[in-house]
Amino acid sequence: MRRTKADADATRKKILNAAERMFYEKGVSNTTLEQVASEAGVTRGAVYWHFDNKTDLFLALYEAVPLPHEDMIARDIETEAFDTLAIVETATGDWLETLARDEQRQRILSIMLRCDYDHAMSAVLAKQREIDERHNAMLELAFSRALERGQLRERWTPASAVRALHWMMMGLCTDWLLFGRSFDLVSEGRETLRRLFSGFRGEATIRPPFSRERGQEEMG
Repeated sequence: MRRTKADADATRKKILNAAERMFYEKGVSNTTLEQVASEAGVTRGAVYWHFDNKTDLFLALYEAVPLPHEDMIARDIETEAFDTLAIVETATGDWLETLARDEQRQRILSIMLRCDYDHAMSAVLAKQREIDERHNAMLELAFSRALERGQLRERWTPASAVRALHWMMMGLCTDWLLFGRSFDLVSEGRETLRRLFSGFRGEATIRPPFSRERGQEEMG
């Protein structure tokens, strides 16, 4: 019987779900595609129909976890009425809230943090770096806009501000995901962001966090 696109999509989703479970429980290096096929209830050939190898499968999982609201940040930082730093702070805090309530996202990020990126998995690391570089370039543009508008303290360069934010977020999420979720990611994360962004701001630009409703009022 002829397979439909819906059938193929359903099979692909089953394989991805099975890979997510196996990678999370056993680790990427300890999981074979044969085990993924068995867990998904499909043949090994079905796995290879959809994915060239384990690296390709892992990349598909990685792409299921987008970075914080890139499109919104890129669009809103060009609007003069908005507080650029507040846009970035709010988008980053919102991403922490998404992570805190999305168990699938938590599992995928945990898999990524535990993965050994030697040998074949080096392609995944290269893809991560490519995505991180694109995201960091967008953030550097945001901090450049803030500097131009007098919102960023001159002791910060856009590049150093991006690095500080990246390192803070990586440390926060790694600690929470790998060491027992022993603190409130949202409340403590937002408070840490507030302190960091207070350090970014010039004295004359300290304002409440950005909201789309407030931004619309300012434009009106």
